[in-house]
Parts: sequence; C-alpha cells; structure tokens
Amino acid sequence: MNQQPVPRTASQERKTAETAIRVEWGLDGCGTSQIKTSIPFLDHMLNLFGKHGFFDLTVEARGDIEIDDHHTIEDVGIVMGQVLTKVLGTKEGISRFGWAAVPLDETLAQVTVDLSGRSYLVYNVALPTRYIKTFDLGLFEDFFQAFTSQGGLNLHVNVPYGRNPHHIMEAIFKAFAKALDQAVKREERLRGVLSTKGSL
Repeated sequence: MNQQPVPRTASQERKTAETAIRVEWGLDGCGTSQIKTSIPFLDHMLNLFGKHGFFDLTVEARGDIEIDDHHTIEDVGIVMGQVLTKVLGTKEGISRFGWAAVPLDETLAQVTVDLSGRSYLVYNVALPTRYIKTFDLGLFEDFFQAFTSQGGLNLHVNVPYGRNPHHIMEAIFKAFAKALDQAVKREERLRGVLSTKGSL
C-alpha cells in the first residue's frame, strides 16, 4: 500500500508597531480560505488566490489602516513569503516552475514562477486608473515585492492588455495562484531538487 504524503502546512506570525499578521498555509488543500485583513479588496484577492491555487489559507491582519493600507498589505506579503519558504523547506521533490495565463473578459494576465531561491520581481502592469473607490491598486506591487523577497522566488507578472482595473487585479491573482500551484506540486520522477547545482 502506498503511503500518503504528509500534507505540507506551515504558519507564521509577525508583530510590529504597525501591524500584527498571522498566516497559516496548506499547499495540499482544497481552496478553503479564512481571510480577515480589514481591507476588503485585499480580502477579495486573497480569497481568489486560495480558491484557484487549491490552497487552504488563513490570513489574519491588523494594521494602522487609519493612516493608509500600505503597511498592512506589504506585511501580509512578507509573512506569506516567509510561510512559503518554511513550508517548502529544502524544496526537494517539487516541480519548481509554474506558468499560467488567465483571461477575464477583456483582460489577460500572465504569471510565471520559479522557486529558485533567487528573489526577483518583474511587474509589467499598466493600470487605467490606480484607485478603486479609495483603494490604491498600486500597493499590490509592494505586496508582490515583499512576497517575492521573503519567498525566494522569481516572479514575472505581465498584463499585455486589459481595460478594467478590477479585472486586471483579479486575473493577476488567479494566474499567480495557478502558476504557484504548478510550481509547488510534487514531481514523482524527481529525486532531490530540480537543479543541477543540487540545491535551491
């Protein structure tokens, strides 16, 4: 009888004078999320991320949103990246690379991931307007920069066309989820890590 692989789950907390963040992330889930950040649009995007990546994701965040949303959004990215690093460990047996193109009406988002241990973000996203109501969509670049830095991944986010800013961000998060789901999948043919160096 084949032994079932151990579910990959990790958690992390981070408290500063500006924010208090807790993230629990199961990579081998069914897309169940519990997201409470006090920033509705961020909650919406993280719920999409969990659902489309089949991640079981809990994110709880309190921050100085009376000043602005920047600290909370950036720190959520930091802690999510830290949890990804923790849960993947040595990265033995994972596919490493992932890519997805997701359409949403008039918009197309393309996201490519390499879990190389080398942090690098390419973010080619032209927004027709930076704000939805009072929410600053430009803060998501800071989220992805923080996630990339702490998660040790090479992340390319490209939106070749799109007109509706909500559609643009939603397609990005769905594509990111699909690409990361591919990259963290266990590869049965692989022994060790997918690198000629022998480590990632």
